[in-house]
Amino acid sequence: MMCLAPLPCIHLVTRDASAWGEVVLLASGLHFGFRVWRDADSFLSELDPDTTGAILVELAGAGPELALLDRLGSLGVDLPVIVLSRDATVDLCRQAFKAGAREFLPLPAAEDSLPEVLRKAVGQHVLERQRLQRSRHARSLYTRLSEREREVLSLVVAGLTNKEIARALAVSPRTVEVHRARLAGKLETDSLAQLVRQYADLVDEDARRPDLVCGQAWAAPLAIPARRPA
Repeated sequence: MMCLAPLPCIHLVTRDASAWGEVVLLASGLHFGFRVWRDADSFLSELDPDTTGAILVELAGAGPELALLDRLGSLGVDLPVIVLSRDATVDLCRQAFKAGAREFLPLPAAEDSLPEVLRKAVGQHVLERQRLQRSRHARSLYTRLSEREREVLSLVVAGLTNKEIARALAVSPRTVEVHRARLAGKLETDSLAQLVRQYADLVDEDARRPDLVCGQAWAAPLAIPARRPA
């Protein structure tokens, strides 16, 4: 089965696929895409960086497959790597994990567990990608806020009420309500909990920036209290 986005794909990198018949049968029988690659160069040259899934790598001794694991890290490939070996040793296992492997499976003993290992690895990768996409989207929305809106947001995530924010900014509570309504729309949030969860870290990043002083529009830095426990 060819890998067509957005279907997660399992990639088997091996010099001799015929020697891994049971592994191929197990991996290709899952509800994912499946491809076999004979060498690392062809795999890396055609790999879609946006794909989700997992990589199965045949490892025999200190072969070129260890170098592949190092290259994946340097290229920013985040697909989880599951190493398969028929010559498993403690030292080989240690080297595989040091190079970035997620799992190390000695074969044929671990063939029965391979499907579940793959399902778990692919599921985790899909969730990681979703979290990354949400984080990038939230950051994109946050950059569109005005300085005043960022100030209001910082006080909201710090746990202040509308009246407390109004006193801190020397505006009316009604004005704060308007700002908060605009923030909810611009940041695509439906609740205070979602607002805090998605944007508190970005607010903290802004607070650590030396070029940004909250309250600078009034020529006096604004003291923001410590965030209240949820």
